[in-house]
Amino acid sequence: MNKEEMLAMLLAGGQGSRLGILTKQIAKPAVMFGGKYRIIDFPLSNCINSGIDTVGVLTQYEPLLLTKHIGIGIPWDLDRKTGGVTILPPFLKKGNEGSWYSGTANAIYHNIRYIDEQNPEYILILSGDHVYKMDYSAMLEEHKKNQSDATIAVIEVPLEMANQFGIMNTNEAGRIIEFEEKPASPKSNLASMGIYIFTWEVLKEALIKDNAIHSDSDFGKHIIPDMINTGKDVYAYHFNDYWRDIGTIEAYWKANMELTDTVPIFNLYDEFSKIYTNIEHQLPQYMGKKALLHQALISEGCEIYGQVYNSVLGPRVIIEEGATVHHSIIMADTVIKKNAHLEKCIISEKSQIGENTQIGVGENIVHITKPYIYSSGITVIGDNTIIPDNITIGKNCEIGGHTLPEHYPNGKLESGHSLII
Repeated sequence: MNKEEMLAMLLAGGQGSRLGILTKQIAKPAVMFGGKYRIIDFPLSNCINSGIDTVGVLTQYEPLLLTKHIGIGIPWDLDRKTGGVTILPPFLKKGNEGSWYSGTANAIYHNIRYIDEQNPEYILILSGDHVYKMDYSAMLEEHKKNQSDATIAVIEVPLEMANQFGIMNTNEAGRIIEFEEKPASPKSNLASMGIYIFTWEVLKEALIKDNAIHSDSDFGKHIIPDMINTGKDVYAYHFNDYWRDIGTIEAYWKANMELTDTVPIFNLYDEFSKIYTNIEHQLPQYMGKKALLHQALISEGCEIYGQVYNSVLGPRVIIEEGATVHHSIIMADTVIKKNAHLEKCIISEKSQIGENTQIGVGENIVHITKPYIYSSGITVIGDNTIIPDNITIGKNCEIGGHTLPEHYPNGKLESGHSLII
């Protein structure tokens, strides 16, 4: 079998628990972003735009929607007899050996046979939950130029935020001499992006070695530090463009809001590095006689009869007459009924907001039991949720399910509370 130059392995099995109710029934890479896209569209599109036509997608948590979205890879030109896209869920081996993936490197270890069948010289490891555009072929060229065993993509972050990331400390040649996971006193501001290129034979040996030591083998905790400590050639690849880890409600909301700027810092309209997605033919957008739009990103099939300001609307969203939407993200197939008012909300797919309902009003009180998720004034509605008419909902709330008027004492849900049916 001929040796492939590079195979991509895309880690898409994470729950994304910091996104709260948005990932209750949906894997984080399948969450919608920028109106009509799903987060996984970005690394998949980067692969085909970089000339990589063999991609393994490792799934685990709530894989149904993600698997359906990827299908056989047609939107990304990955529907190929040789190579293409392959879904790789956890599986049992001979003698009932096998388990859930328990770490990022553990997931790759369990798929060594698949990788060997592709016979790559290099392997690209990607996260399925970041938003960015990147030419991986340029990173590979630097990997080969340095004769690296491993190359890690890094981005400069403000030094005061460096303690939130895995930090790579390098020498003058760009060789990584130390890796610190979320250090209290960072020595540099070079944050790992969770994008790695390895020479496959070197990584294979490291995976087998570490699996015998750690059942939860992880790239950041185990593989990369061990490579550095044992003298392997590990280099940093500097990335100087847009990249967002949208792992929290606030980060997810901010990244979507950035798309509504007159000149957005992340360009979804670039003809040379398009983002592809699996979306069927849609009806045109319709703007009613009284519709008013201001800095809004509107997807196909939307019907707007009310007012939308600085917001992102997914496909087939309906905003009825008299309704107003401010600084919000409304995902596909959601209906905002007459005279409803939304301020700084995230409404997930296939939901309905009742008439005269107000969401995102009142005091900015952090969530009483989940302050680590809901603290930035954003109220989040889960998928397939119904909010009845004439209800008032505060800030930092989460709501999910078919709720009824009797679920809201005095017609209200106070700031910082949950209602999950």
